[in-house]
Formats: sequence, structure tokens, C-alpha cells
Amino acid sequence: MPSVATEKFPKKKIHLNFFETACTGNHECAGQWSAPGDNSRTKDRLKYYIDLAKLAEKHKITCIFFADSYAGHEIYAGNMDAVLRAGTQVAQLDPLVIISAMAAVTESVSFGVTGSTSYIPPFPLARTFSTLDHLTEGRIAWNVVTSWSKAAANAFGRELEGHDKRYEIAEEYMDVVYKLWNGSWADDSVRWDEVSRVAYEPSRIKKIEHNGTHLKLSARHQLHPSPQRTPVIFQAGTSKSGMAFAARHAEAIYIGGMVPSQATAQIKASRAIAASEGRDPTTMKFFAAISPFIGRTLEEAQAKFDRAAQHADIVGGLAQFSGYTNIDMSKYPLDEELKLDTSNPAENIIHGFLGNYIDSIGTEKEPWTPRRLGMKMALGGLHPSPVGTPKMIADIIEQWIDEADIDGFNIAYVSNPGSFEDVVTLLHPVLLERGLIFEDYAVPGGTFRENLLRQPGQHTLRNDHYGSKFKFEGDDAVLATGVERLKVDANGNDTH
Repeated sequence: MPSVATEKFPKKKIHLNFFETACTGNHECAGQWSAPGDNSRTKDRLKYYIDLAKLAEKHKITCIFFADSYAGHEIYAGNMDAVLRAGTQVAQLDPLVIISAMAAVTESVSFGVTGSTSYIPPFPLARTFSTLDHLTEGRIAWNVVTSWSKAAANAFGRELEGHDKRYEIAEEYMDVVYKLWNGSWADDSVRWDEVSRVAYEPSRIKKIEHNGTHLKLSARHQLHPSPQRTPVIFQAGTSKSGMAFAARHAEAIYIGGMVPSQATAQIKASRAIAASEGRDPTTMKFFAAISPFIGRTLEEAQAKFDRAAQHADIVGGLAQFSGYTNIDMSKYPLDEELKLDTSNPAENIIHGFLGNYIDSIGTEKEPWTPRRLGMKMALGGLHPSPVGTPKMIADIIEQWIDEADIDGFNIAYVSNPGSFEDVVTLLHPVLLERGLIFEDYAVPGGTFRENLLRQPGQHTLRNDHYGSKFKFEGDDAVLATGVERLKVDANGNDTH
């Protein structure tokens, strides 16, 4: 008979991902490059990523997820000086170039990489991800973003489109890449028939003709079908447009929130919309973010936090916040209490963030100043950064599972290699003991989709996924422009 201690733990098991950015310096915790033992200044060398991949695979981490951006944060004081001095989210390598080397030293861990529907044309993006799908043997995901940064638009010499327009373009973009990945080459197009001397059967390879509102293309996909055909689709978006996009396309969703209650409603609404689209909502996997300080004792964990605080770059943290919110925090005196006018849209955004953080700590005594906000941003940013023993951190993860019904965590680092090593050596065994994470990959050496869904043999998109309809002509293909879509609101109601 199971013990009481065993009975209280949820049966649902979740995935753990490492959350990274290929920047030479710190990802989210500004200033930690100066901490003793930190190796972030070596992120312009392949060894960093090789070691990371090996560590992840050894401890059955599901995926290494790379966020990316095309330009630096230049809202704070109207320039990038603060983030450059802080060494945070600058000197950024192209993560797509790194993946094949990481895959070469691993067999099962997968990789997610960001790519923008606003600036990368669909034809080269489709080829790049098919290339990586082949070279990794199906262990690749595309994190779909529409790119909200004015700096990124400037970098590409483009005008920044409005929010809803970006999603409108993204919808058409997805049609185009689905056509290339799934509708250009038939499954039996690859022959290698030595008798008839046919390598690829021309009659089973089709040129895609797309003449849409925003995009035009006349081309065959440049690659034969890869193990997954379509990479696993990641996405993050909390707006009505973003949630509708996720319900139609996303297989994994990166979700914000400082405490579970801040994510619960979005997860339920997104799954309801997906169900109304005919999808099995349980196949949409939601990932929260966390940046823990873990010690064998609470005193050791607190000492790690205190050491990180000594190296935190407060102005760098404020510059990151400014970049995320488009609010120039340099206009507010560092040590004066933030007295915010919530009727002002910019100040209401700041108020909302502070309110979320107050919810996460349960009490509020200290006044909020820009200095305090900058410190918070430099020690975990926009997601929880709990300090505690492995059991205490496991309690928090269990709470997220119970209350928000999440499917995994993107775990961000404070200072590497220490942060990720603490996760796998201290936290991972406790989560295993409690039955909260999987003991092994569902399919060792398998595709990302098989291991994400825990469905052996599910290499390609499920039949209930929107993109699965774009098959080779003759296989119930949907290759025409302007496929009719079911439009739903946040409650799952038809809006036709």
C-alpha cells in the first residue's frame, strides 16, 4: 500500500528544459559574468555548448531551448550602453549554427531555436530547419516569434508592423512553410533505385505556388523529407491573437507568471481554443520558467543568492526591463519610490509587473524603487527565482503542476556552470524520487516530437494539427492559398 507521502504527490510527470541564449555574457542575470567561476564569457567558443549538451543528455533533460533576438536593448537612456557594460544579451551568436555540433555529441536531447516570421523569408527558414532536422535526426524545434522590437525592425531595414498585423502575416507564413515541409515532396519521392537508376522520383516532387496577401513563392522545397518533416512548433503569446495562433500551431508554449495562479487561466483558455479547433488539448505542452538558487541547505542557497546579488548589475537589469516594456527607466531616480499613475499606459505596465512580483512573495513592506526593480531583474527577471533546498524548490514545482497543470519548466541559469549543475545534481534526484519527472526519454535516440508527446512513432505532426493538412497532392493535400480557418475567441466561441 503506498505511503501517505507518496499519495500526496501528483502522478503527472513533466519535462525539464535548459533555457539559454547564445550571447557572450549573461542571458538574464546582468553582471554575473564577473562572479568567480562563471563561464559565460566563454560562450563564443564551441566547448561551452558541447559541455552543455553532454550535461543535459546525461541527466535526461528534454530540450535545450535557445531564445534569440536580432538587436540589443536600446530603450534605456536611448542607447545600448547599459546592457553592453553589463554584458547581458549582447555579443549574440547565431544559435542555428551551433546546433549540429551539439547534436553530434548527443543522441536524445533536443534543441529549440527562435526564428522570426517578420524578417526571415519562409523559403530559407524552411530549408534551415529541414537541414537541422536531418542532421539532428529529428531533434529540432522552431520557436516561432513575430518580433516586437523596433530595434530589430531597424536592423532589417523594415517598418515595425502592428501587433495584429504581425500575427496576420505569421498565419500566412505558416501556410507557406507547411506547404514546403509537407506538400512539396511525397513520402516515396526518395528512391535510390539502382536498377531503374532513379535517386528522386520527379513525379513525386512538386513546386509550390503561393500567391498570397503578404507572401509570394514559386519553388520546390530544397530538401527531401526530414525525420519530423515539420519541426516541433514552440510559441509564446498571451494576447488574443497569440493564443489563437498557439491553439492552431503550437505544440509547446512558453508561458509567463511569477506564481501558478497567474498562468492557470491562460493555459485553460488556450486548451479550450485548441479543443474547438479539433485538437487534443493535452498534446499542447505548456512550459513555465524558473531561475532557482539551490543549496543543500537553506543557508547554502541563501549564500548563493547573496553572492549573486554582489555581482548583479542593477542598471543592466533596468535596461533589460526597459527593452522588454519599451519604457525608459532611466527617467526615474534610482532611489526614489516609484509612485505610479496607472492611467498612464507606460506606468501601468510597471505597476502590473510589480503587482505580479508582490503576488509571488505574498507580502509587501519595502517600497519599490528603480534600484530594487533593477536588482530583481538582475536576479531572475520576469519569472520566479526561489531560494531554497532541493525539496523546497521541488515543492514549488509541484505547486505549479497541481494548480496550473503545466507540462514542464524552462530552467534559466543565474551563473554557469553552477546553476545547471545544481539543477541536475541537487534538484533532479528529488524530482525523480517524487515521481514528478520522467526517468528516461520516451524514445532514446528518437525525435523531439516522440519524446515531447511521449508517443513512440509520432515523428510528424499529429493528424489533428492544422499543419498536417498540407500534404503532397494526391494525399489529401491542401495546397491552395487561403485555407479557411476556424476563428475563435478566447472562450473558444466561433466568431464567423
